[in-house]
Amino acid sequence: MLDAEFNYRRTILLVDDTPANLAVLNDCLKDTYKLRIANNGEQALILAERDPVPDLVLLDVMMPNMDGIEVCQRLKAKNKTNDIPVIFLTAKTQEADEINGFNAGAVDYIHKPLNPAIVQARVKNHITIQDLKNSIRLYNQTLEERVEQRTQELLKIQDATILAMGVMAELRDEETGLHLKRTQEYLRCLAGAVADHPRFIHQLDPENIAGMAKSAPLHDIGKVGVPDAILHKPAKLTDEEFTIMKNHPTYGRNIIREVERMLGEESVFLRYAREIAYGHQEKWDGSGYPQGAKGDEIPLSARLMAVADVYDALVSKRVYKEAFSHEKSVAIILEGKGKHFDPDLIDGFIKVAGQFQAIALQYADKEEDDLAG
Repeated sequence: MLDAEFNYRRTILLVDDTPANLAVLNDCLKDTYKLRIANNGEQALILAERDPVPDLVLLDVMMPNMDGIEVCQRLKAKNKTNDIPVIFLTAKTQEADEINGFNAGAVDYIHKPLNPAIVQARVKNHITIQDLKNSIRLYNQTLEERVEQRTQELLKIQDATILAMGVMAELRDEETGLHLKRTQEYLRCLAGAVADHPRFIHQLDPENIAGMAKSAPLHDIGKVGVPDAILHKPAKLTDEEFTIMKNHPTYGRNIIREVERMLGEESVFLRYAREIAYGHQEKWDGSGYPQGAKGDEIPLSARLMAVADVYDALVSKRVYKEAFSHEKSVAIILEGKGKHFDPDLIDGFIKVAGQFQAIALQYADKEEDDLAG
């Protein structure tokens, strides 16, 4: 228990409309606790909200105007006072009366006439219980903060690992690490633009969009299995070379599957990474690779990635081509609507094409600063 947090005199609110009862309570508790005294319900509610709030309330049940039951109910109805334990003081001994009090939120009863020894014992017990509750609450709060801190650390490590794996593939290609950032942001932007579409609304909540974007840098991880001579060839690939190149989505899927196997469980972001790696070269009309999947057979994450990857390839300089202008790149993508790309995604792309251009400029490779001319 965090004893240091509770090394102070507890505050008790005494509420009774009979001066003699208040005198008895005051005499037996004043040497151990800080006391606040009220002789009616209205005053009790005011004193209960004064900082620091009381650690315990001793509350007479039978009072004029506002009885103890109503006072207790009002205390329990407010966030600031609902956790203060209430002990009822009453001359009533009927079981039904006590049940009413417990239903109102009381934790105990002390019967009148008041016995100082019993009052002291009951108060001590409930203060101890409250201290334990407070210490557990503080411990849980501290634990939650530590868990949240560790979770954020792990997420940063996860993000860095994903990026490192993606860069590992890109370093063998002619592309750069900024390609990973650009395509990641394109995907995030496009997903957000179509998130309210009836076809996508159930798949593109903020958490899923974040997972897809996080996974995007692994889209070409399979290129680690493609020979350098093919990756770096400054001319058009032969049919045989292209057949080898078309294996990279399968290599990527297999790499990510192996990571999942090592983890022993499915991870959401790795599932998206697997979908994207394996499906981003598929085309809406079924003419893509490696499966020749078409339409909704292609996972949405991969369809989003296809638009992002193609746009970046168009506006970026490559060993085999100069960078196309933003306008020409958009025109080429529009030509692929319903053929290369999901038509509803292209409708969304049209709305955010300007944002794509801004992302391309923000994360441009140094030699491509003028790509959006």
